[in-house]
Amino acid sequence: MLKQTPLNQTHRDMGARMVDFGGWDMPVNYGSQIDEHHQVRRAAGMFDVCHMLVVDVTGAGIREFLRYLLANNVDKLKEPGKALYSCMLNPVGGVIDDLIVYFMTDDWFRIVVNAGTAEKDVAWMERQRAARAPQLSIKPRRDLAMIAVQGPQAREKVWQAIPGARAATEPLKPFQAAGFAQYFIGRTGYTGEDGFEIMLPQQEAAALWKTLHGLGVAPIGLGARDTLRLEAGMNLYGQDMDDNVNPLEAGLAWTVDLTSPRDFIGKQALLAQPAAMQMLGLVLLDKGVLRGHQKVVTPHGPGEITSGSFSPTLNQSIAFARLPLAVALGDTVQVEIRDKLLNAKVVKLPFARNGKSLINL
Repeated sequence: MLKQTPLNQTHRDMGARMVDFGGWDMPVNYGSQIDEHHQVRRAAGMFDVCHMLVVDVTGAGIREFLRYLLANNVDKLKEPGKALYSCMLNPVGGVIDDLIVYFMTDDWFRIVVNAGTAEKDVAWMERQRAARAPQLSIKPRRDLAMIAVQGPQAREKVWQAIPGARAATEPLKPFQAAGFAQYFIGRTGYTGEDGFEIMLPQQEAAALWKTLHGLGVAPIGLGARDTLRLEAGMNLYGQDMDDNVNPLEAGLAWTVDLTSPRDFIGKQALLAQPAAMQMLGLVLLDKGVLRGHQKVVTPHGPGEITSGSFSPTLNQSIAFARLPLAVALGDTVQVEIRDKLLNAKVVKLPFARNGKSLINL
């Protein structure tokens, strides 16, 4: 039986088309996927992300433990509420998961992990805790729900929906969070737009969702969420990286701290084997649609698309592709689509942010 979020019946009442998403019963759209996409780029939309897992890690020595567990360096987190995006690697440098970690207090960090890897992630954290920091506690928080509100009007809508939250959250910069009443509100997201991700008690989720809807915030399904994150140059675990792909070849080198003297799981493997491929963007110049696993032909050797779709903002097909290091921005490559080789231009990621295309062809 599929797992359900606290908003499952609310989605059905709003006419959502539901699909199996990694074992969760989730809304893929509520009508037009393209309209939902534009709603986020131009106004505000809300996403059910309750399937993702909040994990609280507490105890003395937690910062030292996370220095070793994560590829990015939690020493960057100096103020309460500050967040950091990082990969958690296995010993050969493959990505177990990508996640966000929040510094709460000196003995409490909060981690948000992906739904499809949640059980694997917690088991891995527990193994490392038992070996290196048995005094720590790792607590999955399935009692918490999470709603993302994204778009140029998102913050204003949240302030209307949660009276009093403005004073606590208006000063927040991107990748900062603050607590207010029963809410933990972070200025983070997965769309390339401004907005908040709101953690709150499960029993409060439906009421907040309906309040936001009453203020004109449209519900957005997984379909638009995927095209939004693709335009924004944001990886999807299981497509753009996994246990067998290191972050240097997944466009995530900026999340890996190889310069500080600290050791972390996977560091020695990354140092011993530099990246042989790179992640770049493609815009299709011919008619067709770019999709994951399509082969890319370049003068420097083969590549492969990891994620691809039609971009409503660019009105063209776009993709992430893992390509040989010698491929350069501006090059034209060919993508094999239905036994034909179609031309695509190599571009810098992201494709779009804050409602605007960043690509000039």
